[in-house]
Amino acid sequence: MPTSAPGPHAAFDPGALALKPTLPGTTVTLVPLCARHADPMWRFTDDEETNRLTGTRRTFTEDEIRDWCTTRPEQPDRLDLAVEDRATGGFLGELALNDVDPDNASAHYRIALTPGSTGRGIGTEATVLLLRHAFETVRLHRVQLEVYAYNPRAARAYEKAGFVHEGRARQAHHWAGEYHDVLQMAALRPEWLAAHP
Repeated sequence: MPTSAPGPHAAFDPGALALKPTLPGTTVTLVPLCARHADPMWRFTDDEETNRLTGTRRTFTEDEIRDWCTTRPEQPDRLDLAVEDRATGGFLGELALNDVDPDNASAHYRIALTPGSTGRGIGTEATVLLLRHAFETVRLHRVQLEVYAYNPRAARAYEKAGFVHEGRARQAHHWAGEYHDVLQMAALRPEWLAAHP
């Protein structure tokens, strides 16, 4: 970690997205998503509750998951990391900065944890690690996300990590025969760095 992070108005560095970091935390470590994560990723893509919480509608083949994991380190314009247990190295989930908008120095954030990894503070810790990298190293100005209103636990985790509620898209998500609101949240570099020195 640098001894002095860039100031809140330092310019966005798109080239930093091509460098895939390892980010150690207290209980988790974020590592570059790669071929060795294909098997655990494949096993948890079939979990119904995970698919409901992430809004995943399609079914993936094992080959698709293997190809996805294998090609993530080569992506120059996004960042895909695996969440691993710091003590055991076990796979706990994955997260990404994607849909990067260079003109506005912004990106979207998503995270999916394995079923046994939720409710333990892992999502909050992983999100804080990712936001620090996004704001201090990549120097994005804004990171935004959407979370379904039926997933209040995730919304609370995002709040703890420094995201702020910005809006609500009413009945924008259809799942299992019902319409649900979508909550819109974002973190801004100057505010986040001031709150997380």
